[in-house]
This record gives sequence, C-alpha cells and structure tokens, in this order.
Amino acid sequence: MTQTPLQQEIATMMVSALNLEVKPEEIEADAPLFYDGLGLDSIDALELALELTKNYGFELRAEDDQNQKIFASLTSLAEHVEKNRTK
Repeated sequence: MTQTPLQQEIATMMVSALNLEVKPEEIEADAPLFYDGLGLDSIDALELALELTKNYGFELRAEDDQNQKIFASLTSLAEHVEKNRTK
C-alpha cells in the first residue's frame, strides 16, 4: 500500500525526529508503530507528540484514552492529524 501525501510527510518527520534507521517510504501505512511493528517506545511517543504539536498546531495529551488508537499506525496517526490540524 502506498502512502498518502500526509502519511509521507508524517513518516519523513518521524524518521528525522526519532533518528530511525528506515526510510520514510519503508514505513508501512497499516503496520503497528510500537513494539513488534516499527519498534517505537514510550519515549518515542513523547517526542513524536511534540513534533506533531509543533508541525500541525494541535496538542496530544498523555492522559488521552484515544492515544493507543491514534498511534496504532501511520494511517491512524495521519487521520488524527487531518481531523485536528490547525496548520
């Protein structure tokens, strides 16, 4: 599955911000971002949330019950950004 333009943008930001050793286009849109998938951890989630806030103008809160769903995959993250972005 190819990435949408927004997914490409977020994947590029993730690789840069988190110093990942994969190319943005290698991140599968529906693969898990954490643990067995891309292998991100809770520290990565915090850094990613800060980058999303800076780049898209909305805040992700640590106590949000939806975080697990939001950060499930590149697809779910891009959908959340699309709905909530102010930039």
